[in-house]
Amino acid sequence: MNKRVFTLMILVFSAGAAFSQPTKSTVDVQQTWLGYFNQARLTHKFGLWGDFHLRTREDFVDNFSQSIARVGLTYYANDVTKLTAGYAYVTHYPAEGHTKVSQIEHRPWQQVQWHNRYAKTRMMQWIRLEERYRQKILNDSTMGNGYNFNFKLRYNLFYEIPFSPKPTNKWSFVINDEVHINFGKQVVYNYFDQNRFFLGFKFNTSQHDNLQLGYMNLFQQLAAGNKYRNNHVIRLFYFQNLDLRKRK
Repeated sequence: MNKRVFTLMILVFSAGAAFSQPTKSTVDVQQTWLGYFNQARLTHKFGLWGDFHLRTREDFVDNFSQSIARVGLTYYANDVTKLTAGYAYVTHYPAEGHTKVSQIEHRPWQQVQWHNRYAKTRMMQWIRLEERYRQKILNDSTMGNGYNFNFKLRYNLFYEIPFSPKPTNKWSFVINDEVHINFGKQVVYNYFDQNRFFLGFKFNTSQHDNLQLGYMNLFQQLAAGNKYRNNHVIRLFYFQNLDLRKRK
């Protein structure tokens, strides 16, 4: 086949595919996310995980969009690597144009988390697998029987840069990015779910506890595939780490 003809065919097919794609649309939303995290080490090998969240819907303070209560059991492979499995109860609150009733989601999850400490900085990573069971919706005011199901894979990278190397330093600059990927039979258009990029500050309230405040951009592809949500989020999280092991 003549190379020019072949090239022309490729261009025609590419143009046809592009024009056949549905029009993309993006909605910008402003939210506030509040969160409390607790990791309690009970013995040398086992501990408990808990985190609880409340999120607004729009304009930073208008209504609520979601609440999450997540618990888990942690196995400490060593002092820097932890394996956790647990369950999360998620409530999606009513939204205009979506549903007039709250949608419940049951979310078992499994995670491996590890830490890297360097001379002046600290890095934390975790990979989490979630199994999402969401109540079916028949119409805007009625929930159906049964659940929609899909898997979600999440990778989280946290990087901390202290303002001062002194032991008395309490402030750090924080960079955090988390990618979410959907997969499963019921996922058709949005295998990429969302990316969360956070810039903020960490204040150590004690040797083991800290408060983190900053801005997060959440870019999400919705289930339709051609609709996106761009969330501008004020994020305030409190982290509490307890060591309840008996001292010899």
